[in-house]
Amino acid sequence: MIPVTAASRLRFTVNLSIVFGGLPPAERPAAAAAAGFTAAELWWPFGAAHLPSDAQVEAVRRSFTDAGLRLTGLNLLDDLERGERGTVSDPAQRERFAESLDIAVDLAASLGCTALNALYGNRVPGVDPAEQDELALENLALAARAAHRIDAVLLIEALNSAESPRYPLVSAKAAVDVADRVDEVTGLGNARFLCDLYHLARMGEDLPRVIGTHADRIGHVQIADSPGRHQPGTGDVDFDDLFARLAAAGYSGFVGLEYRPTTAGPAAFDWLPRPLRAAR
Repeated sequence: MIPVTAASRLRFTVNLSIVFGGLPPAERPAAAAAAGFTAAELWWPFGAAHLPSDAQVEAVRRSFTDAGLRLTGLNLLDDLERGERGTVSDPAQRERFAESLDIAVDLAASLGCTALNALYGNRVPGVDPAEQDELALENLALAARAAHRIDAVLLIEALNSAESPRYPLVSAKAAVDVADRVDEVTGLGNARFLCDLYHLARMGEDLPRVIGTHADRIGHVQIADSPGRHQPGTGDVDFDDLFARLAAAGYSGFVGLEYRPTTAGPAAFDWLPRPLRAAR
């Protein structure tokens, strides 16, 4: 169990798409609520091939409201479970991405969500990387403006090259640099770094240094132990130290649990005292 002294100054949310991935999507919010959580985040829940119907969006919304959960983070158009890593730099998804923004923003606004995660996208074979980067900046600026309509931040995330070998942002600096460029284009100042400690650990980054260097750019934090991507306590990451550093740096956002539990049911959260699962 994580010492309360470090974790009690932070707010926790749980990623339904991975932590409760073994359940049907409609059942995941209720399962999170039963485990003591009052807030949850989602990968894009509709797949990327087709935009969702009004009924599909309403079903997601109702599953949250019925469970009494607040949505704290939503990935934009993507299909992570099928190997996509975002669509903002994919020319084939250009129109669909733009069309999906109103859906994402409306769903987020209705559930109190103020953080939208726009994964950069894999490199596409046969497409010039410079062309992808230009499109990504255009789409990220579009997404930042859409997020601004609901006073939300746009998150830019670094992944790890072992699991996402075609994803170009694999360091904290690379993600922060992109967020800075988006802010320069829009002038809105709402592009932020999604500090996923698992991915950064897999890349061998100095996690205390990342927090110390980029604390003012962090808009959201996600965690899983490394190696393995399981719950804290199963790997080598010193979460007590990192939580203390985040709190000391004045981080006031959410810490998203984005891991694959090694055990089913309530035991997957034994490391986090139940009172701390209720986001304040």
